[in-house]
Amino acid sequence: MSNHVSTYKPQSRMAKWWDDRLPIARLMHDSFVDFPTPRNLNYLWTFGGILSFCLVAQIVTGLVLAMHYQPSGADAFNSVERIRRDVNFGWMIRNFHAVGASMFFVAVYIHIFRGLYYGSYKAPREILWILGVLIFLAMMATAFMGYALPWGQMSFWGVTVITNLFSSLDGVVPGVGTAIVTWLWGGFSVSGATLNRFFSLHYLLPFVIMGLVILHVWALHVAGQNNPTGLDLKHKSDSVPMAPFAVMKDAVGLFAFLIVFAWFVFFLPDYLGHADNYIEANPLVTPPHIVPEWYFLPFYAILRAIPSKLGGVLAMFGAIAVLFFVPWLDTSRVRSTKYRPIYRWFFWLFVISCLALGYLGAKPADGIYVFWARVFTFYYFAHFLIVMPIVGLIETPKQLPRSITEDVLGPGKQTGGGMGIPAGAAAAPEKR
Repeated sequence: MSNHVSTYKPQSRMAKWWDDRLPIARLMHDSFVDFPTPRNLNYLWTFGGILSFCLVAQIVTGLVLAMHYQPSGADAFNSVERIRRDVNFGWMIRNFHAVGASMFFVAVYIHIFRGLYYGSYKAPREILWILGVLIFLAMMATAFMGYALPWGQMSFWGVTVITNLFSSLDGVVPGVGTAIVTWLWGGFSVSGATLNRFFSLHYLLPFVIMGLVILHVWALHVAGQNNPTGLDLKHKSDSVPMAPFAVMKDAVGLFAFLIVFAWFVFFLPDYLGHADNYIEANPLVTPPHIVPEWYFLPFYAILRAIPSKLGGVLAMFGAIAVLFFVPWLDTSRVRSTKYRPIYRWFFWLFVISCLALGYLGAKPADGIYVFWARVFTFYYFAHFLIVMPIVGLIETPKQLPRSITEDVLGPGKQTGGGMGIPAGAAAAPEKR
């Protein structure tokens, strides 16, 4: 897509002068107005724009909250309550930011599963996928540090448990794990110094995410968008300009998403949080059941499914690290699972496994819960390391359409080049 010919024409002498020296308007026009977009995209592709909205909303509301928040062990909990009660519209800004974190992860999980289903990680989009996984990692780090800031019971003990996991690295290199934990804590226990460090990093990381998002969008515009068929653009009729077609579709998806978003902000702002986090942090009282936020639960279940502390930490981080290698683990000749009759069943089993791990992560780490957590943890890794490589080799994909236009209009319709496509013609394999 990098060879797309610009259609931007300056409308005034000033615009031409500016375009000759700093073509920002041309870049915006070519990237977000006239950019060729596959004509068969469904509403799952609107989550890219939704995620952009969520990121901007989190940064804006976070900046306002940072003006009133006190990152100290003595004042943090009360400052959050002061924001909700005394700051003008503070209740709405705080609710928007807290609920926004959950909505951000809802959108990113849908975005990831869509990419896995339609093979958006396959060549030539490997870098696009890797940048997406890096964004996901940065989001998790930002959310974890943000969860500490209310300084409630679950915040305090969640930070204590999760950061203490790094001490398991002492089994690999003596002293390294303890040194990392001490640095994270800013001392020998979780305290106000820890909170201050987490606040600084929580403030910084969203701008790192913004930089990664810019690279992600850049990579997208170089390789071009994937689509439900997984086919490349072959004719002019396969695509439409991004504006107004894709932009209006994104707007409809965003409005639908905002309805759900607003429902939680105004009517159920605390529903997605834990009740114990509305009790001020107390190092002398341990909650009976420590759980992270819901979007961390699948990885928390994987951590607890492994009997070894070091093994659990490696499995938890490995569950994310394996995503980097997906473009090379999948050996299928086609991108879209829509045309893969065997792999489709394994994909939905993978989705069920992730949902089950999320459920099990919220349950006590004993009895039948641990057993099933181990079963679904095994399949989580088996899906990437066994199913993807083997099924791709033995599976016979369904017949693909000859072009995106044929997928939309049906066999035998005219393409952009004026050539008819014979009904039932065999599809050529995708370029890899």
